[in-house]
Amino acid sequence: MLEELSASAITALLPVRPETAHKGTFGHVVVLAGSPGFTGAVKLTCNAACRSGAGLVTAAIPRTLTPVLAASLVEPMTFALETTDADTVAFECLDPLLTFLDGKSALVVGPGLSTHPSTAHLVRHLFIRHPVPMLVDADGLNALAAFPERLAPRGDTLRQHDTVFTPHPGEMSRLTGLDIATIQKNREETAARYAALWQVTVALKGHGTVVAAPDGRVRRCPTGNQGMATGGTGDVLAGIIGALLAQGMNAFDAACAGVYVHGLAGDIAAREKNARAMIAGDIIDALPQVWNALERIDS
Repeated sequence: MLEELSASAITALLPVRPETAHKGTFGHVVVLAGSPGFTGAVKLTCNAACRSGAGLVTAAIPRTLTPVLAASLVEPMTFALETTDADTVAFECLDPLLTFLDGKSALVVGPGLSTHPSTAHLVRHLFIRHPVPMLVDADGLNALAAFPERLAPRGDTLRQHDTVFTPHPGEMSRLTGLDIATIQKNREETAARYAALWQVTVALKGHGTVVAAPDGRVRRCPTGNQGMATGGTGDVLAGIIGALLAQGMNAFDAACAGVYVHGLAGDIAAREKNARAMIAGDIIDALPQVWNALERIDS
């Protein structure tokens, strides 16, 4: 049954933040992202995760981009990965990356990552073998769409239930083979059908973002506005949800909270900046106000 998300429902989902906590308490997010021309996606995703409660954030990026990104990423750390001849992350990074993920709390895959064949090959194998809760977005989804057999449910269904897909309608079309018009006409049904088929949480982005769980639960997000239809806002959403996964929220709850918070931050930014003038970074700037508002509900 379709339900609409509310501020009080989201507040009830948020994990407790004890006064005695240390940075390890709130999880470590790894963001596998970036390629030439798309370094901004890395920054937006990582900064959104930092502003959403993650204790530690590491950008896993092409080695050749490290000097550029290390100069602008202040709070996040970097983990340099070997590259292809196109300066994208290479498949040969799979084993070092899996080793690095040991003990981490969550993984975000895809923002600005590119569709280079070697990079896509890495994503497909990482999807099968990933040891932590995972969010797949953007080029991560495009990599899976090229080989749909990778989406067949695995034996380890508990791990798959800790996976979130965040497609926009175009990416959902590539993943499913359905045309965009059909998806947009049947947003709730489409998200629910494929969440159950793939055994992942699906957050189908767009006006009234729909979040569907593998068990049939479906929620619609009432927040957000047309000012958010600008490059980089999906990267911000990926960072928010990744941070919530790292703090121990399950995939469905993290996706529900993430899309609501993302939309509410966008609504604040639209009021303060004007929707026509909005950029993705304005959403990150508004996140502290959103967390303040939600935490006051519980006080």
